[in-house]
Amino acid sequence: MIHPVTRAGLAALALTLSGCAMTFDAADLGVPTSLAEPAQAPPQGTAFRVTKHPVFLLWGLAGASRPNTEDVLAGQAATGARIANLRIKVRSRWSDLLVTALTAGLITPRSVTFEGVVVPRGPQGTGP
Repeated sequence: MIHPVTRAGLAALALTLSGCAMTFDAADLGVPTSLAEPAQAPPQGTAFRVTKHPVFLLWGLAGASRPNTEDVLAGQAATGARIANLRIKVRSRWSDLLVTALTAGLITPRSVTFEGVVVPRGPQGTGP
């Protein structure tokens, strides 16, 4: 039989490990997107970098504000363009950690950076 304190500790550990999870799915972004292009033929286009600052509440259980990946990428790509070599970095800055510590985890900010290359449509209306 598991002691109640041990059970509460295991539950807190499970909540901590599952908190602040963010899912990025390329299937429903609204813009043709690839995470990696062949190294022999790097994409030709305009590089971009956008940073958003989502905030999670209650030790990461609820998202107060999340970055809308579809809006970020659609704002970068014009009609017919595509995104190549998309990289998404999620990190905690020192100020994010400070806010998390001061609020005992009730407010947990993060920084999410989207980087990639906008590849314009080819001259004949097809891909590049």
